[in-house]
Amino acid sequence: MLVLLAEWLAKNLYSGFNVFQYLTLRGILGVLTALLISLIVGPVMIQRLSRYQIGQQIREDGPKSHFSKAGTPTMGGALILIAIAVATLLWADPRNHYVWIVLLTTLAFGAIGWVDDYKKLILRNSKGLSARAKYSLQSCIGLAAALLLYVTAQAPVETQLIVPFFKNVALNLGWLFIPLTYFVIVGSSNAVNLTDGLDGLAIVPTAMVAGALAVFCYASGNRIFADYLGIPYVPGVGEVMVFCGAMVGAGLGFLWFNAYPAQVFMGDVGALALGAALGTIAVAVRQELVLFVMGGVFVMETVSVILQVASFKLTGRRIFRMAPLHHHFELNGWPEPRVIVRFWIITIILVLVGLSTLKIR
Repeated sequence: MLVLLAEWLAKNLYSGFNVFQYLTLRGILGVLTALLISLIVGPVMIQRLSRYQIGQQIREDGPKSHFSKAGTPTMGGALILIAIAVATLLWADPRNHYVWIVLLTTLAFGAIGWVDDYKKLILRNSKGLSARAKYSLQSCIGLAAALLLYVTAQAPVETQLIVPFFKNVALNLGWLFIPLTYFVIVGSSNAVNLTDGLDGLAIVPTAMVAGALAVFCYASGNRIFADYLGIPYVPGVGEVMVFCGAMVGAGLGFLWFNAYPAQVFMGDVGALALGAALGTIAVAVRQELVLFVMGGVFVMETVSVILQVASFKLTGRRIFRMAPLHHHFELNGWPEPRVIVRFWIITIILVLVGLSTLKIR
């Protein structure tokens, strides 16, 4: 919204306010604003969550090292969403439809997570939302976002599947764009949720991938850079860079309190929302396959759960000592910080591979 104010001030008062038209500046301001909000609001929110005894419940069959975490304040993902929403509304152009689709999809998935957390932690319903109810709500929002992106597409490239590392390989999806987008958004949301099991394990990869997607947004939204790099030019998608910056800032601010040993957990309200945000951004910028690469840690965690369940149902045996994958390594004797940092390192490598697709074509 401050973009509109800056435009008016530049026109009627001082032309120097035109500096706020630069995406790079507003992206940086989005990072700093979200970070500052997180650091200021964080202690107050943690205190409130502790006062109302909104604490983490620990699985009895989980690693014994987790038993000490029982009662740690959770639902801290609300802090992330507040920081992202405020920073985005302040620094992004409100006339851009991509910004609204990404923001509203993120908040809607956050609302699903909030209801689930509320039922489990406040109403003391150990099951929370039923799997059917949760998936149905996710499906409705995912389909709505897919339809919005489909009907607002202004160029053929906005509904094509772009294959990384190749300049001219793009598949025209037509109406198949809708189910693909649905699966990317809902799948990404659940993948991040499954990864959120250790202190800082999910938030750092999320912030890293969001930062990389910010680069894709900026390049794809600029015709000159897009033509030079051989990537699809998507008019208007550059503005989503501000949202990505807000995700990075909010993630770093949350990590301040979520780093081992964590003072607060994000809960489903944060994990479901952040995963949906990454999926929606990747679709908007036409980099679904690159998201699959950069979010490799999320993919590994999800696949480990699928394999574990399938193996147990078909053979009665478990492949891993416990799923998701990070628990398997814990039960094998890896200290929690070692698991966390090594997964971070893997994410750094995968993000660099994803960014290399900008040039290697």
